[in-house]
Amino acid sequence: MSGHSPPGAKVSPFGAGAIGAGDTADVATTTRFWWVRHAPVEHDGRIYGRKDMTCDCTDTAVFSGLARQLPRDAVWVTSDLRRTHETARAIVRAGLPGPDPIPGPDAPAIPDLAEQSFGDWQGLTYEELRLSRAGAFHRFWHAPAHERAPGGESFVDVMERVARAIHAVLEPNRGRDIIAVAHGGTIRAALGLALGLDPEACLAFTMENCSVTRIDHIDGPGMGHGWRVVTVNRPPR
Repeated sequence: MSGHSPPGAKVSPFGAGAIGAGDTADVATTTRFWWVRHAPVEHDGRIYGRKDMTCDCTDTAVFSGLARQLPRDAVWVTSDLRRTHETARAIVRAGLPGPDPIPGPDAPAIPDLAEQSFGDWQGLTYEELRLSRAGAFHRFWHAPAHERAPGGESFVDVMERVARAIHAVLEPNRGRDIIAVAHGGTIRAALGLALGLDPEACLAFTMENCSVTRIDHIDGPGMGHGWRVVTVNRPPR
């Protein structure tokens, strides 16, 4: 297939050519990203985006399931929002060996892994947003991927910063398991990076609370780019 797109075509900022296969050493090195979406938030039907909300970690069976699924001896990262910290701590309490404190030196809180900022829309109900947009709503998200919320970000902005964060985490941790407790938008962006998707296509993924999405990065010989999607939105139990 040609590496050129027809005139006027929308091109993903994370096409296969941009991703690359990395080092072509004799032996492949696989780095496994285990993405976990945070526990449910009591949002009263209001858009919360990057607002720093707490989450409900009372369902111990959910966290026991995550503790069974996730790897030991992993690198841990979270976003800078408390709901990811609370979720990570609940997984550790359920029996998975992990860092203490979270966040802390062994579990950095990375702002670039945060949820999309919806700016002035945060705090609105979904109905209020729909009416403010004269009924122009998006099937899967609050706005099309290229539209920047007033005072906030577009999903394309999120994809760019999440890609930057992923590569920063990947570089010193090649060959490791990485548990990344983050957000629905963040994980959709990671899938876009792995699959070279158009930003709008990323919004079609469903990402449930406490679900697991595993994406591997593979350095080594052979054709194809360096990402493999193993599982998406897997239930915690």
